[in-house]
Amino acid sequence: MSETPLPRTARPSVLSLHINSKSALYAAYMPFLGNGGIFLPTAKRYELGDEVFLMMQLLDDPAKHPVAGTVVWITPAGAQRSKAQGVGVQFAADETGRLVRSRIEQILAGHLNSGRPTHTL
Repeated sequence: MSETPLPRTARPSVLSLHINSKSALYAAYMPFLGNGGIFLPTAKRYELGDEVFLMMQLLDDPAKHPVAGTVVWITPAGAQRSKAQGVGVQFAADETGRLVRSRIEQILAGHLNSGRPTHTL
């Protein structure tokens, strides 16, 4: 009798992101996602639904904020309007996801409804 091997689940990729200005944060933040999210410029290939783990550093805060997420947006190389290649990651619906979203929205208070272009829309 042979056992059927269990499917292997890949460990989430760990990505590091340091956003050093409010304008860069505005361009990367994805408030239209249910739990909030962030765009990460990367040439690494991802698929929709891939799980990732982010270590985010925001502006001059030395703390790195850990947050799990899921790839929900892909901008390929050579995208229209010269958009940066990368992925959009929706924050997990857990405490760390809520804390990071809240922190970003505190930083961007008053700017979220701006008509300025972003990396995604």
